[in-house]
Amino acid sequence: MRRNRLQTETSAYLLQHAGHPVDWFPWGDEAFTRALAEDKPVLLSVGYSACHWCHVMSHESFADPAIAAVMNARFVNVKVDREERPDVDRAYQLALQLLTRSPGGWPLTMFLAPDDRRPFFGGTYFPRDAGRGLPGFTDLLDRVADYFATNRARIRAQRDALDAAIAAVQPTGGPPDVSIDAAPIDAAPIDAARTALAAAFDPEHGGFGTAPKFPHPAMIERALRHWYATSSTDAPDLHALFMAALSLTRIAEGGIRDAIGGGFHRYAVDRAWRIPHFEKMLYDNASLLALYAQAYAATGETLFAHVAAETAGWALREMRAPEGGFYASLDADSDGHEGAYYLWDREAVAAQLEPPDFTVFAARFGLDGAPNVDGRWHLVATESVTRLAERFDCTEAEVEATLARGCRTLAAHRAHRSRPARDEKILTAWNALMIKGLAIAARTLERADLAQAALDAADFVEAHLWRDGRLHAVRAGDRTRFPAYLDDHALLADALLELLQTRWRTRDYTRLTRLADILLERFEDVPNGGFFFTADGDEAPLGRLKSFGDDATPSGNAVAAETLLRIGYLAGEPRYLRAARRALAAATRPMRTDPAAHMGMVNALECDRRVPKTVVIRGGGDEAGRWARELHRLYAPERSVFAIPADEPGLPAALADKPAERGPIAYLCVGTVCTAPIRDFGALLAALGIQNAPAGPGNSHGLANPSADTAATPANSSR
Repeated sequence: MRRNRLQTETSAYLLQHAGHPVDWFPWGDEAFTRALAEDKPVLLSVGYSACHWCHVMSHESFADPAIAAVMNARFVNVKVDREERPDVDRAYQLALQLLTRSPGGWPLTMFLAPDDRRPFFGGTYFPRDAGRGLPGFTDLLDRVADYFATNRARIRAQRDALDAAIAAVQPTGGPPDVSIDAAPIDAAPIDAARTALAAAFDPEHGGFGTAPKFPHPAMIERALRHWYATSSTDAPDLHALFMAALSLTRIAEGGIRDAIGGGFHRYAVDRAWRIPHFEKMLYDNASLLALYAQAYAATGETLFAHVAAETAGWALREMRAPEGGFYASLDADSDGHEGAYYLWDREAVAAQLEPPDFTVFAARFGLDGAPNVDGRWHLVATESVTRLAERFDCTEAEVEATLARGCRTLAAHRAHRSRPARDEKILTAWNALMIKGLAIAARTLERADLAQAALDAADFVEAHLWRDGRLHAVRAGDRTRFPAYLDDHALLADALLELLQTRWRTRDYTRLTRLADILLERFEDVPNGGFFFTADGDEAPLGRLKSFGDDATPSGNAVAAETLLRIGYLAGEPRYLRAARRALAAATRPMRTDPAAHMGMVNALECDRRVPKTVVIRGGGDEAGRWARELHRLYAPERSVFAIPADEPGLPAALADKPAERGPIAYLCVGTVCTAPIRDFGALLAALGIQNAPAGPGNSHGLANPSADTAATPANSSR
C-alpha cells in the first residue's frame, strides 16, 4: 500500500491517515513552502484519534481516490492531531468562530493562504455528498480553490480584519504590577458565577445545560466550593451543595459512566445522561476522579467513594503504560461502529447470568424495557437499589452483591470482543490531571496503591518529558516531541502540589518551583497580566494567544493563578503571589461578563480572597501521619496539609525553619501569617476553626451530614 508523509509521525491519528491517497503533510514549513511555490491554498484538517466524526470524514472523503485527486491537484494538504498541537488547534478554532460566528469542533477543516497561514474559509465536518444544508466535499473543494485563484484582494482584506478581530478578543487591561498587600478583587465575580450556575442547572437530571450534555467538572466543583465557602455562616448555601451532589449522582447513574468496566464516556447526547458519545478521554476521567473523591470528603456519600475507586481502577487497568505514564484515549468505535464494544443483546446477557441474577440485573439496567441504541441495550441504571430490594424482598447489600457479580461476569465476556483502539501517546497535561486525581483519591480513600501510581506517573514525566532543560508535551513510543504549552506547565505544577500533600518528596518540591519559575519567565504577559498559551520564542500560529476561559480541560491561566498563590505562600515567594494577582486582575472583566465560562478563574479569585491555609506537620512518626490523615479526610479546598518526615534532607529555607521535634508538631500559616508551633492535635483543630474532632468524610467542619435534606437524599437515590 502506498503511504504518504504521515508514515513517520508519532500520532495515532496521523498514522490512521498514512495510507490515504491524499498527499498529506504534517504541520510545518515544508507544506507551506510547497504551497507558496505552487501557488495553492493549504487545506488544514485537524482532529484526534478517538473522534467519531473525524473517522466518518476520513472514510467518506480522505480515503476516496477521486476526492483525494482533487485535494492533491488543487491544495497542499496538512493533517494535525489537535492533542499533539493544541496551539494550532486553538488558533484555528478561534479563527473559525470569528469567521463564521459559530462554534468550532472536530474535524476542523480550514483553508489557509500559503504566505501568512491566515484562513479565508472553514468549517468542521463536510459530508462526501451534499445534504443537511452542507455542500458535498468535492464541490466545496472546487469552489474554495476557484475563490482563492480569483479573489486575492478580498482574501488580504479579510486577513487584516481577522487579525483585528483576534486582537480584539484577547483579554487586556491588567495593571503592570500588583502589590501582595493590596486588597483582593471584590466578590462580584463569585456572586455572578453562583447566579450563572443556578441559571444553567437542570434540577431534574442534574448537570448544567441541555443536550448534548457534558459533565462540566469545573461547574460542579465551583458549586461544591461555593457551598463550602458559606458552610460556616448562618446561611450555608445548601442549594449549591444540592446542585453538585445531584449532578454527580445523576452522572454516576447515567449512561456516560461505563457500568461494566468503569470510566466515563465523553458526553451524553440526551439531557438525561442516558446515551453517551462513546469515546473515553483521559482528561475527563482524571477530572471526574478528583471531583468524586472531593465530593465524598464533603458529603460522606458512599456512591461517590465507589465511583472514585472504580474510575481509578479503570485508569490503572486500561490506560497505564508499563513505565507509569497514562495513555490518551479510547476510541468511540470498534468494528466500524460507534459504541459496538459497549452494547448488549438481552439474550446474550441472559445467557451469561444465572436466571435469578438476570432478573435483578435486567430490572436495574432496563433490559426488561425497550432497547435504547439501534435495537440493542446500553446499560443505564433505571431502578434504584432501594426499590429493587423492596421489589425482590431482599436487602440492599444482597442487590448490590448480585449487580456486582453480574458486572464482573459481563466484563469477562466483553473482554473477548474487538476492543476500541487506544491512542497510546502520553500527554503531559493530561497525565498531570491524572496525577492530581490519583493523589486526591489516595488521601480521601486512604489507598496507598493510588498514591504510588501518582508518584510513578510523576517520575515518568520527569524521566521522559523533560529534554535539554525543557518540558515537552508529548511522548509517543520512544520519541519526546513538541515544547510544552501553558497547560502542561500549570497542570503539572498543580499536580505536584497535590502529590506533595499525599507523600512529601523534596525532589517534587524542587520540580514544582522550577515550573513556577518557568511560568513567570517564559509564559507571563507582564504588562497586561496572565499567561500566554505558548512560551516566549516558540511557534505561535496567528500570534501568541491568551485565554482565561475553561475548556474541555481546566483553564491553564486559572490553574496557574491558583497554584502560584498556593506555592507563593508555601515557599514564601512574593514573585509568585504578584504574578497570580496580575492574572486575576487581567481576568476581572471576563469573569464579570461571562462567569459561566470562567469558573476556574472564579475559584482562583476565591482562593485569593479567602487566603490559603498551609499546615506543615513535622516529626512524630505514626502520630504525625495520623494528624495528616485526619485532616485530609475533611473537605477544605482552601487548606493544604504537608506531612514532612523528621529526617527529610535538603528542605528549602521556607520549610527548614519549621523543625521537627520528638513528637508531632504542626505549623499553621494563614497567608503570610504563621501561628506559634502547635503540639496538640485538638489545639490544631481549634486553630483551624474545626469545632469537633474529625469523624470521617462528610464532616468538613466537624458537622456530620452537613446537608441531609439536599446532598444525602439525591445521592442515596442511586442506591
